[in-house]
Amino acid sequence: METKGLLFIPDISGFTRFVIESEINHSRVIIQELLELIINANQMGLEVSEVEGDAILFYKFGEPPQLKELYQQVAQMFCQFHKNLMAYDQRRYCQCKACTSAASLSLKVITHYGEFTKYNVKNFSKLIGKDVIVAHQLLKNDIAQHEYWLVTEGLLNHLPPTDFTEWMIWTDSMKQTESGEIHFHYTQLSELKNEISDDPLPPLSLSGKKKMQSASSVYNTDIITLFHATGAFEFRHLWWEGVEKVEELHHFLPRMGMKSKWTLNSGKTLYYSSSYSYTDDRIEFSETNEKGDQVIYFTLIKQADRETKLTIAIYKNSNWITNLISRPSDQKKQEAMLQKSLENIVPLLQKIPL
Repeated sequence: METKGLLFIPDISGFTRFVIESEINHSRVIIQELLELIINANQMGLEVSEVEGDAILFYKFGEPPQLKELYQQVAQMFCQFHKNLMAYDQRRYCQCKACTSAASLSLKVITHYGEFTKYNVKNFSKLIGKDVIVAHQLLKNDIAQHEYWLVTEGLLNHLPPTDFTEWMIWTDSMKQTESGEIHFHYTQLSELKNEISDDPLPPLSLSGKKKMQSASSVYNTDIITLFHATGAFEFRHLWWEGVEKVEELHHFLPRMGMKSKWTLNSGKTLYYSSSYSYTDDRIEFSETNEKGDQVIYFTLIKQADRETKLTIAIYKNSNWITNLISRPSDQKKQEAMLQKSLENIVPLLQKIPL
């Protein structure tokens, strides 16, 4: 049985404050998504021992890896972590404290080489050994900033760490523990953020499309509550006429790019969020079907503190087929269904959780 290996702990910085000061439901989902992203960014064949709230205990038995390989793994996780947060901050629908403050989270990584082994408790595999304790003790230190990579002597083989980039600066330090002094080096990772480029929000183009139906209504509620009710797919079947069920796909929290499968009276169809624009007094977003030939455009306008106007417009490809089948009687029927859908939002606003 192997008893020596790498211990690798990515830990989310700012987790405690984030959870205490924000809504538990959305903070829980945000942390879950980030932890899963870190696991998916594993490119070294690391094994997961356990998820520890805001951290993941990875391990890998065998000889210590090269420092360059470790850096590439650390950089991959750090950049994927912040790329996800940057994208979410630009595309998120929700304006709660958890969602608006998620971008302030960061990542630190502890890497340590030492002796440990595994034991099983029913279906769970756990790690045990002095160096498992040491690795966890290193999470509590006096490093001022909280987005760094920490490397212990066991991985350096008594040699100074290598600078892999021009901005990298190493600092040596020591932590006093019950088992003695632990010497380590660390470098800040903040500069890696400058290497991250977020994909720009795609603009919505309605060129070549014709407005088929449109309806508006004014509600005695604030713009955020109305946005929550209309933008979240989880509520769509409760107010949109003809929609029996909506299955959310891919994303945990509402944002641009999310997909959903609608079960309609006439069958199933896929919709995705295709554009989004947010200001304090005006919110616009759109949803496009899988074929790209129909767009539902939502416009919310704040008229007072507790008065918001919602307009929903449906666009379809403009061609001779669309023009041929768009009979006035069908138009009136569809507009009546759309208006009824707007009326169905009123009781929903009284019971949805914020």
